[in-house]
Parts: sequence; C-alpha cells; structure tokens
Amino acid sequence: MTTDKIKIAVFGGSGYGGSELLRILLAHPNAEIALVTANEHAGKAVGAVHKNLFGLTDLQFERAPEDLSTLETIDVAFFALPHGQALSLIPNLPENVKVVDLSGDFRINDKDVFKQFYKLEHTADELQSKFVYGLAETNREAIKSANYVANPGCFATATLLALAPVVKSGLLTGKVIVDAKTGSSGSGAKAAANTHHPQRMTSFYAYKPFQHQHVPEIEQHLREIGEFPHDFIFMTHSLPVARGIFASVYLETTNLLTNEDVKNLYELFYKDSFFVRIVENSPDINWVKTTNFCDIAAHSNGKQIVVFSAIDNLVKGASGQAVQNMNLMFGLDETTGLRLVGTNP
Repeated sequence: MTTDKIKIAVFGGSGYGGSELLRILLAHPNAEIALVTANEHAGKAVGAVHKNLFGLTDLQFERAPEDLSTLETIDVAFFALPHGQALSLIPNLPENVKVVDLSGDFRINDKDVFKQFYKLEHTADELQSKFVYGLAETNREAIKSANYVANPGCFATATLLALAPVVKSGLLTGKVIVDAKTGSSGSGAKAAANTHHPQRMTSFYAYKPFQHQHVPEIEQHLREIGEFPHDFIFMTHSLPVARGIFASVYLETTNLLTNEDVKNLYELFYKDSFFVRIVENSPDINWVKTTNFCDIAAHSNGKQIVVFSAIDNLVKGASGQAVQNMNLMFGLDETTGLRLVGTNP
C-alpha cells in the first residue's frame, strides 16, 4: 500500500467529468493534483470555472504540455477528454506514468469495431493490448496490476453490473433486452440541441437505436465474464433530469428461480463489492446521485427475470469509478476518498 501522496495529472478538467474528478480528488487523502489542463481556460483558477470548487483549491488550469515526456514526476494521469484525443497523447507519456482513460479510446479491442462505432481510426494498436477494462467489481485483480486502465462507459457500467451475476452463473438463455435511460449531463458540458434544458426538461425520447458506442464494449466484457452467445438488444433514452442512469434489463434463465433465489445470487456475487447495493423493489436515481454506488434490484417470474440498476453517470459511471481504479492500481482500499454520501431529498 502506498503511503506517499499520489501525484496526479488531469487532462481535460473543464467538463463535467473533469469537474467531478477534481471534486473527488481534492478530498482524497492520498491524492495531490499536480497538473490540470483545459486549453480554453488556461490561466484561469479552477474555482472560477467550477464554482462548486471555489475556495477549495488554488489550482489553475494550464495548457497541456507540448512535450509529455516532461511529466516523469507524475504517478498517474487521468484523461477526461473527448473521444479520439487520448489516442495521440497517451503513447507520448513517460513509461512510469499510470493511466486511467475516461474516454472510449481504449475500451474496445477490435480496431474495426472501434472505427464502426466511434467513427475514428485507432492509431495506438500496440498500446491497446496493455489496457485493462476498469470495472472493478468484475475485473478487480487485473486492475490491481495494471498500468493502463480503460474506464467503462456510463451505460456500460449500469448494464454490466446488472448482468454480470447471471452471466457468470451460466443460467442465462435467450435474448437480453436492455432499456436504459440517462440524464442530460451524459452529453457533456457544452449545450447541444437535444441537451439544451428547455428542450429536454419536458421531453422524453430514444436515441442511437442499435448504434450506441457502448454496445460492443458491453458484449466484449460479458464474454470475458462468462458464456454470452445471446442476442443483445440495447436501447437508450433521454431523461428530463441532469444526473443519473436507470437501466431495466429483461432476460430469461434455464432454471426456475424465485425472487429469493435471484436476490441470493446477486448478494453472493457482490458480497465483497462495497459500491453495489442490493435493494428491495426498485432503485431510484435520487439515492445514488453524487455517489459511487450502483443500486440493483432483481425480480423473478420463474424463468423470466427483470433487473433494475441505477448509478450517477458522472460518478460511478465516470469519475468516481476512475478514482476507484486508481485506488486499486496503487494498492489502496478501493473505497478511499469515495465514501460519498448522497442527499435526501
């Protein structure tokens, strides 16, 4: 276990993901933020851009260094940049710097599939093989020894945590249907037509049918967890809220299972995972907002099962999970700095 402060660089600190990283890391007992970049805000105080952090730090945003080899004193670099940018930056870091990438650049092993869903050429094939998928609850031991971690997507996190116990059990049969809904912060800090508040506040709609970039990531990791030759239907919807993801997962099993059977299956699978809570009836995004928890409820009708999962898309679905991965990579208890308490109401 490390006892020294972990020296941290945050690339892309001005967006929602970067803001949440800073909020968590500033209160982390083992973290020391040495660099935070945001080219458009270079020279501005972090607290002037993120008003929730005003008075909590003297950090200023800087331009990303042109020569990344100068960062040899950094222990870990977080990349909270738009898809495609980390591909050209991470290969230029000193070899001693560990990496947690919050974008989709290193989540998918097949470069052709990556190009299909992200509309980008993958330019770092050799580095891709060094990346470990950063879902701690299913890949904890691999993360502990990793130098490069691909942080899961927010929808992928909610979906995989809902499906992992059943896939691992070998009980799954037939198709799997996921109906997932997200708040507007998942689209980033810059306003767009479909994320602008007057458009979204009274609206509800689906988007990216059969084309969401988290689909291949989910299928890839499910095959790593267990047998997954099943049809997978994944649909995303826009919720008129700022934060939170709620996923409803419908599946069938080979055996007749009672509600108690299913609950026991999930409780046993997550018995060592502090951040997964098995709840009664249904989770609620209000219970997990601003926290690193994933709340799950599962119900059975014999061979038919419905699983509900809820996360904060910016914390467990992004920055909180990234810090959880950092903790594992540096030999810390994975909950360090992350026992964040939600609000009520």
